[in-house]
Amino acid sequence: MLKSKLPHIGTTIFTRMSTLAIEHKALNLSQGFPDFDAPEALLEAMTRHVRAGHNQYAPMAGVVHLREQIAAQILRHRGINSDPDSEITVVPGATEGIFCAVNACIRPGDEVIVFDPCYDSYAPAIELAGGKAVHVPLNAHSFGVNWERVSAAITPRTRLIMINSPHNPSGAVLSREDLLQLQDIAELHDLLVISDEVYEHLIFDGAQHHSVLQFVELRRRSFALFSFGKTFSVTGWKTGYCVAPAALTTELRKVHQFVCFVAVTPVQMAVADFMEAEPDYAASLSNFYQAKRDLFCDALQDSRFKFRPSVGTYFQLLDYSAITQERDTQLAEDWTQQHGIASIPISVFYEESPVQHYLRFCFAKNDDVLLSAAETLCAI
Repeated sequence: MLKSKLPHIGTTIFTRMSTLAIEHKALNLSQGFPDFDAPEALLEAMTRHVRAGHNQYAPMAGVVHLREQIAAQILRHRGINSDPDSEITVVPGATEGIFCAVNACIRPGDEVIVFDPCYDSYAPAIELAGGKAVHVPLNAHSFGVNWERVSAAITPRTRLIMINSPHNPSGAVLSREDLLQLQDIAELHDLLVISDEVYEHLIFDGAQHHSVLQFVELRRRSFALFSFGKTFSVTGWKTGYCVAPAALTTELRKVHQFVCFVAVTPVQMAVADFMEAEPDYAASLSNFYQAKRDLFCDALQDSRFKFRPSVGTYFQLLDYSAITQERDTQLAEDWTQQHGIASIPISVFYEESPVQHYLRFCFAKNDDVLLSAAETLCAI
């Protein structure tokens, strides 16, 4: 019999809650995908390239035109020059890119620092590479990083630190000072960094996203991962990219070519055309999603939930401690079945969950869905 390499891993919480939502015809604010269409020009570009016969393998590193457009966007939005040939790799989703980055640099016995609550793909990727995930909890309620705890967690076996900002599931955002402290620690201990920045453009209230690419020493030792699915509302297209210095990119591509080899060709070509035609589209997202966040939060003002409006991503945490002390995993299922609204319990993102009472709701939904969801939640 096969002995599982991931014996403690089952079906992801996202699949379970979305399946439960379908079964009970619930409003699905659990899994993080929009329920509205992508920009029409992007959809038209996709159709055009499919019908033009651009349906065979792309270059392993990604369509050249797309890598050139990515470099142009990085310069436009971050003020950073990057080489599309040696530093940018198009991947079939940021999750695949993260997996490849982990497996490119982690060997058996290596330790990787991750921050709890952390996205559920990180630890399995580390484990499959033979490494050990060292879980450092974020500060309760603020979900900020305690850098003293990070320093204390470092051992001679520590090889890598993984960060995620804007942060899923909390919506917290790392500050410039956070990145400077990370840079100091990484340089002192000669650590690599994987930076999950898929929600880079979804940031609110005048806050700024700080990328590892903008810090000289961090850029030298970091893989930065991004998602077209999140930016262009096409999560099902599963296409993103990794930016890393040439030496790290070389190692990433060695793994990537034997995992998926290439991302989908017509998707790449459509995204490249859209980015060239609409170079400022990404800059419009903060206002668009902030309006949805505000609509949802304003409609919850008379509820019994406690919350602070999310600073980034398209997720909002709601503290239900004034309503019940029931465990979040059970409550998420109960409310899906009883009240017709699906959410994600955040305890599943912890190695050892502290006593917290949060559910995560996705507000990347049409306004009528958000208002209906808020009405249901206010009645609980």
